[in-house]
Amino acid sequence: MTLPEKPHAGVYLHLTSLPGNYGIGEMGRAAFDFIDWMKSAGLKVWQFLPLGPTGYGDSPYQSLSSFAGNELLIDIDELVRMGLLRDIEVRPLQNLSRDSTDYGRLIPAKRALLTLAAQRFDRVADSTLSMLFDEFLHRHFDVWLKDYSLFRVLKSRHGEKAWHEWDTQFAHRDSDALEQATNQFGFPLYSVAVTQFLFDRQCRALKRYAAENGIEMFGDVPIYIALDSADAWSRSEIVRIDENAKPDYVAGVPPDYYSEDGQLWGNPLYDWQYHDRTGYAWWIDRFRHAMAYADLVRIDHFRGFEAYWAIPYGSETARTGAWQPGPGKAIFRALRDGLGELPIVAENLGVITPAVEELRQEYGMPGMVILQFDASKPGFERDHVDGNCVVYTGCHDTDTTQGWFNGGPGDVRSPEEVRQEQRVILEKTGGSPATIHWDLVRLAFDSPARLAIIPMQDFLGLGSEARFNIPGTQANNWRWRVREQQLTRELSAEIGGTVAGAGRAP
Repeated sequence: MTLPEKPHAGVYLHLTSLPGNYGIGEMGRAAFDFIDWMKSAGLKVWQFLPLGPTGYGDSPYQSLSSFAGNELLIDIDELVRMGLLRDIEVRPLQNLSRDSTDYGRLIPAKRALLTLAAQRFDRVADSTLSMLFDEFLHRHFDVWLKDYSLFRVLKSRHGEKAWHEWDTQFAHRDSDALEQATNQFGFPLYSVAVTQFLFDRQCRALKRYAAENGIEMFGDVPIYIALDSADAWSRSEIVRIDENAKPDYVAGVPPDYYSEDGQLWGNPLYDWQYHDRTGYAWWIDRFRHAMAYADLVRIDHFRGFEAYWAIPYGSETARTGAWQPGPGKAIFRALRDGLGELPIVAENLGVITPAVEELRQEYGMPGMVILQFDASKPGFERDHVDGNCVVYTGCHDTDTTQGWFNGGPGDVRSPEEVRQEQRVILEKTGGSPATIHWDLVRLAFDSPARLAIIPMQDFLGLGSEARFNIPGTQANNWRWRVREQQLTRELSAEIGGTVAGAGRAP
């Protein structure tokens, strides 16, 4: 895929960070209003994080499924309009914070409402809605929905434990035990299916509205799946685990400037020989599904397709890992043959070898540039930014630009390194500490990159209090939300003027 010839600008905001009345961002009025606000600001692209259901830690990158949607994003107001819920029933969610997401309180309350909505679905649904539900089942049941529904029900029945800690007959997928469970848990399975239908219906409607208003939706596909996922449980052959779900090696990255021990992610590695024998069919299904909700997608940790860091299972750090060859061109050849032109942006951050860049460029995939990482480097404009890339001030894993400039929490730089980088950036932008977020926005917009994406926090000039995630930590991530009163006409006008001045207006 190539980016549009005319330069465009966009915003980085996960759907959970939208404003709203029910404790978390949803695919309802606030999402549609945000598209209107983007359009008024001259922004063309809305980038968000993976949309799968989250497990322990609430991370979008540790999803319970590569195909299912995050039910927490379902718009409650639409369920009320449909007659699936009543106003009085949703009031407990209105007592939750509108400034951040309290997952501990939100999850049980919202899941209870979704179960209640599923109980009423048959009675409320008219013939058209029932037909659409049947079509949804026909498309997805055998591909992923049957296994995912059973996975979620069994996980609930086992106290939300990881599947390899379930009763043996379920962990090992004994056919008689699974059949008995399917017969026994009729409504809970149906409830999961109805919930996924509602997610799919709302997400497709949001994408249609975006297209009608000239906005492109930019999604995200993590390279790895979680061990505790419906994918690993129902399709264990796709990853390198034994009959007891024990991996031989797990994923991560080696030590670098940012971490002397590297990063130990713990995801199981793929059995690439299996995927090659099957023509990468699972991957084709996965990307086909992702493209139902997005116009283009980012592949997280793209370099893992060329070579990946394999860490022996049980290691305490990533230091003990070694590079192993990935599938390389074979997977992208199969994806192109199965799906046509690849609407993919490659996350090529970190230590990237010439072989990784050769793979990316052969298939025309744009790369990424993060100004917080690269803007202070010598030869920045010449060596780091070209037309076929997406440039960012920061991303979901970095601090806000104000927080980064001031060396906020989680910063691995020494105080002297922070001061040195401040001097370089101020000299390069001609700006000031108070306006550094706008200075980097203008630097991104004035770059040759045909797409410039700015986190919402940087448009607002927020500090480290608005950081979305600190890698390597578990607590208080993925919680920040924008407030409705922050999305002002004045801000959209300021953004619009900057976009137009840089020649990036739609």
